[in-house]
Amino acid sequence: MPSISTKGQSMPDSPIRKLAPFAIAAKAAGRKVLHLNIGQPDIQTPNVALDAVRQMDRTVIEYSPSDGFATYREGLAGYYGSVGVDVSPEQILVTTGGSEALIFAFQACLEPGDEVIIPEPFYANYLGFAESAGVKVVPVTSFIEDGFALPPVAEIAAKVTDKTKAILICNPGNPTGYVYTDTELHAIRSLVLENDLYLFADEVYREFCYGDIPPRSVLSLEGMDDHVVLMDSVSKRYSMCGARVGALVTRNDAVRQACMRFAMARLSPPTLGQIAGEAALKTPRSYFEEVKAAYVGRRDVLIEGLQAIPGVTVSNPGGAFYAMAKLPIDSSDAFCQWVLSDFHLNGETVMLAPATGFYATPGAGLDEVRIAYVLEENTIRRAVAVIAAALQAYPGRS
Repeated sequence: MPSISTKGQSMPDSPIRKLAPFAIAAKAAGRKVLHLNIGQPDIQTPNVALDAVRQMDRTVIEYSPSDGFATYREGLAGYYGSVGVDVSPEQILVTTGGSEALIFAFQACLEPGDEVIIPEPFYANYLGFAESAGVKVVPVTSFIEDGFALPPVAEIAAKVTDKTKAILICNPGNPTGYVYTDTELHAIRSLVLENDLYLFADEVYREFCYGDIPPRSVLSLEGMDDHVVLMDSVSKRYSMCGARVGALVTRNDAVRQACMRFAMARLSPPTLGQIAGEAALKTPRSYFEEVKAAYVGRRDVLIEGLQAIPGVTVSNPGGAFYAMAKLPIDSSDAFCQWVLSDFHLNGETVMLAPATGFYATPGAGLDEVRIAYVLEENTIRRAVAVIAAALQAYPGRS
């Protein structure tokens, strides 16, 4: 029998999706599964985007240009201008989701064996993208007791070696919901410039920041034009996860040209997704105000409920729609599986994401879970009740 490649064997499972068979089995057994495991909002996609797809007059769904439709890139440039980022359409490359944008950046900017420093916990698929590109992830750990704030810059600087080529941040953060302060962003900027590194920035949750000051894009940091590669997506902003349309934005022309060569190799980003994405740029501001208000209400219900459970520690996220919680358990992987396969409360159970998959440090996150507050408030209340009851019954309670 032919063997599987080393890369194929080392590709990590998704901590978010690997429990899907247990959720399917729970549903088959007649239980209702409350999905708090994945960032799939129940918020309605803007009608302007849906109508654009319904009413399109094309008779052929053709390829688009490899960098995306020009009219869409022009619209995106206008959008970025509205959030304080001055870029031209030529500095934007439309991608198949934000995921492809980061994969292109890894492949264009880093050699196999190079290192990228990432504050952990981080979006689990970063590990898979790095593995695909042959890049080594070097984690610097943040802690729930500190609200997952950026670790001291000296600690990050100590991780820099001659193999280090980039730092990657997500702002606001997935899975923590942490929003970087200006002081933290300037500390990262200084470190990047001192060591001549790339700064990859995942800013897909920009619209969902719950403080008075919106998160600052790294593209607005002075002197960083040659260093910053921004990843973006329509998935969360417009509740259009299935459209699979994102963007890579950089003022570094050499990086953009290299990424374009990878884009040509995959032909084009999704045509239908771009039609929806371009129309979504016309979404009224009131949409985001309503969505933000909904997420704030959900967050507050979740945090208040979890804080009332003995032995549970939870961070209060300032953005995105995730919270990390530390539970009195022996293993988050075992608990998240057990609660699906062996537990229910009044016919309901919950699907959570074990936090081990959001860390690169072995053993980290063993007693933590990520909870996506993407369901309406009453459902979140019921989910918290299930979690509280499950913690009482779980045989691996610590």
